Amino acid sequence: MTFLEQVGLAVLHRIDPEQAHDLSHKALRAGVHPGIDPITSPRLQTTLAGIKLANPVGLAAGFDKNATLLAPLSRCGFGFVEVGAVTPRPQPGNPKPRLFRLSEDRAAINRFGFNNEGMNAAAGRLSAHVRTVPVGLNLGANKDSDDRASDFAKVLTRCGASLDFATVNVSSPNTEKLRDLQGKEALGALLSGVITAREALENPIPVFLKIAPDLTDDELADIAAVARETGVDAIIATNTTLSRDGLQSPHRDEKGGLSGVPLFEKSTRVLAKLSVLTDGAIPLVGVGGIESAEQAYAKICAGASAVQLYTALVYHGMSLVQEIATGLDSLLTRDGFASVADAVGSKRSDWL
Repeated sequence: MTFLEQVGLAVLHRIDPEQAHDLSHKALRAGVHPGIDPITSPRLQTTLAGIKLANPVGLAAGFDKNATLLAPLSRCGFGFVEVGAVTPRPQPGNPKPRLFRLSEDRAAINRFGFNNEGMNAAAGRLSAHVRTVPVGLNLGANKDSDDRASDFAKVLTRCGASLDFATVNVSSPNTEKLRDLQGKEALGALLSGVITAREALENPIPVFLKIAPDLTDDELADIAAVARETGVDAIIATNTTLSRDGLQSPHRDEKGGLSGVPLFEKSTRVLAKLSVLTDGAIPLVGVGGIESAEQAYAKICAGASAVQLYTALVYHGMSLVQEIATGLDSLLTRDGFASVADAVGSKRSDWL
């Protein structure tokens, strides 16, 4: 972490978390960011569902909900960036306060509820952006929609021409009954509709599925089966958790999804189980609690072809991206791997 980041984070941590989030956006737009191309090396270069990545470290959805930071985020060292979630119509999300910083646990709880400006606003920004780093969009459903399943396809149809991938997000805990769409029958119908919309694009793009960490083994098996049957191109494991085990912060009982360090082990075990269930047929993206190169490497060795982070940036700043990418290169070298792909799943049994 740079001295400037230390000072900036110290200031941001003294104010309301959502205000701090908004100020970090203003800082990025003002040019306060690393200003570097994606960190890369022959070992770090890899592919995810056919998408070429300079490195396997991505930004998770939720930081840039409205695709307003595409240019500065592309200059922070990431191998890929995911924005959103975006819904067909604009919606304000849940009442404030809805974001809580759990400093004692290096974690956060949010209950934003898919607050965003809608697909038309995002589509305009995505189409105007010249992509230098692969960009994905997290697809969401409106809270008051009569047909939530069709909302995902609508957003993909509207924005797909300007994307490298799209993610079906049925795993947010902050939209009532959204996680019900992870059931086998409902998920199959939803994904079939999204895949149909994808095939109608002039240039079809990979479709990812983002799942929750709070699933039983039987539910995970169902999701893996549906993903294979419908032709999903990758699975992101995982979103935030409803668990509050072991938390120290006075905010631990706030409603919403928990992210950050406490999620690391739980999400990595889900990842490893999913790696077994998919048997290499579907690439996986590991998310949840990553704040070091060692943790990113652990996700890869558990079965992830790439990783994403977000909450750790609240505590370590954007320079963490470069630290993780360069650290990954060193860890791959140490263990004799010529590439990221060679390390995927190499220590999966440690998490089963």
